[in-house]
Amino acid sequence: MEKKLYIDQMGRQVELDKIPKRIVSLVPSQTELLIDLGLIDRLVGITKFCIHPKGLKTEKTVIGGTKNFRFDVIRSLEPDLIIGNKEENYKEGIEILAQEFPVWMSDIYALEDAFNMMSGIGEITSTAVEAKKLIGKIKASWLNDIRPLGTALYLIWQEPLIGVGRKTFINDMLKMHGFKNVLKSDRYPSLQTQDIEELDPDFIFLSSEPYPFKEKHLDVFRKQFPSAKVVLVDGEICSWYGSRLLYAPAYFASLINRLA
Repeated sequence: MEKKLYIDQMGRQVELDKIPKRIVSLVPSQTELLIDLGLIDRLVGITKFCIHPKGLKTEKTVIGGTKNFRFDVIRSLEPDLIIGNKEENYKEGIEILAQEFPVWMSDIYALEDAFNMMSGIGEITSTAVEAKKLIGKIKASWLNDIRPLGTALYLIWQEPLIGVGRKTFINDMLKMHGFKNVLKSDRYPSLQTQDIEELDPDFIFLSSEPYPFKEKHLDVFRKQFPSAKVVLVDGEICSWYGSRLLYAPAYFASLINRLA
């Protein structure tokens, strides 16, 4: 195979001279995607947060977390492709790895970005046909009848309270299912109780990750914000932009029914 140049979602050039056979994934949702593209045998390294499918961490080498790589372990795996993400990984670590290995980066703010990521990974791993089929399957299952359901505040952390703003994948997922984000700032702003009272959302969504909101938190938030309907939501469904999107339409349809 002649050297081939690929452009990742950050506009970076990634050059390969062979089909990658030793892949390290630095992002849980993209790890799951690689497996669903039929690449489990080529996947040699994953993070400690790569929990799907169950038992994967007993089969593959764990290279640390998404923001603290064990460079010695990665080097020992001799990867011919590393796949990461701009938001979930840290710039300094990626720059170190890119000096030694081909590193393909995703950069995702919306559903269309997720589809482009799948196509890009399919291309660079020679699984373009499988990626196209997967994208088609996800699009075919998506909700077509989107109606306005009200305003929503999506929380991902407890102390301090951190919400999900605009220019995020979660924001696009909310919008795609009829919820209007009450936060107008970008990214992930810290909030005070008074801020939430002033925002007065119809719904408050407590995410299961990265902070593990649970049933015990519901009563607290319901007492603090009695005018809002407070519910727990599956953080993986709302924020994982890989093949887990297959389950998103059915999940949101169920959530909307619960809120009715």
